[in-house]
Amino acid sequence: MAGRLMMESGPMTGPVLTDATAGEQPRSADLSGMPAKPNPTAATGEIGGTFWRRFVFRRPLAALVLQRLGLSVGLLFAVSLMIFGGIEALPGDFATTYLGQSATPQAVENIRKDLGLDRPWSERYLSWLGGAVKGDFGTSWASKNSVSEQIGNRLGNSLFLAFFAALISVPLAVGLGMLAVQFRNRMPDKIINVISLAAISLPEFFIGYLLIMFFAVKWGVATFPATVYDSMSFTERLSAIALPVATLVLVVLAHMMRMTRAAILNVMSSAYVETAELKGLGMFRIIARHAAPNAVAPVINVIALNLAYLVVGVVVVEVVFVYPGMGQYMVDAVTVRDMPVVQACGLIFAAFYIFLNMAADILAILANPRLRHPR
Repeated sequence: MAGRLMMESGPMTGPVLTDATAGEQPRSADLSGMPAKPNPTAATGEIGGTFWRRFVFRRPLAALVLQRLGLSVGLLFAVSLMIFGGIEALPGDFATTYLGQSATPQAVENIRKDLGLDRPWSERYLSWLGGAVKGDFGTSWASKNSVSEQIGNRLGNSLFLAFFAALISVPLAVGLGMLAVQFRNRMPDKIINVISLAAISLPEFFIGYLLIMFFAVKWGVATFPATVYDSMSFTERLSAIALPVATLVLVVLAHMMRMTRAAILNVMSSAYVETAELKGLGMFRIIARHAAPNAVAPVINVIALNLAYLVVGVVVVEVVFVYPGMGQYMVDAVTVRDMPVVQACGLIFAAFYIFLNMAADILAILANPRLRHPR
């Protein structure tokens, strides 16, 4: 046929055109016989047909950070729904608890109407969530005061306690972990492991009561109860929180130390560590300058988890030492079924836990080059 173009004879030196390809626009072929390069506009469409795909292609690290942030916000929203729904499903009623068993049905109904409990739960949830986003957690049912103002005072006390516990426990855990690796399978390592296992096995309330019995009751060198107020000086505050801080340090120190030791031991068998040993470098210098920086990602994760525990897990410690923080406030609210306070404390604790874990993920990405450039 006249419309068919074919090479009748001789070696092929170019692309073969047939009926199927005669109507298509030819693409430039490489002289070496390699496949032709695609159209630049088509390549752009394949790489990033949308704005997000182009952004991921050009800024992978920023895209990973934004993904972690989006997941954290979505998880916090889901947790808020679980907190509100879980408290809503609890048996009993604040109106009945507040008025007592002898309350008349009409009085109970009036209290429920004043508190808005007669509205559908979905409407109350959206109203509560909208206020929480703006920092307004409503009014306490028991004290009739603003929940946000009361939480502002209590949260500062809890963060003050958690800050000094972290300030002591984090450097001490990293240092003891490096020391255990340096004296691996020797007496210092065995002593550190035995003490850490004992500390992990004991619950925080038992450690707290032991510290109270010895340091406050028998020896009288510590303050109990750990009461703080606005007019106290800084040194008086430090003296008041000495026992709660010691309890929190003993609780989280062992876990962080053991994870630091395991992470450093994991990289001690690497080739670059063996090279450093062959060069004659000291063991502590090898651990500090070569092994520890490469084990920083898992160490950051375990430190973030324990920092979250220092904020979220202070409930038991604050109750034991009668410390006026968020944990004590939440327990008092649960006792009288003050649901706005319980919901606000639960949401704040969840927010700290979620976003500290998000910060750990981001720091691990920044510290590990392999995570910065995912395949």
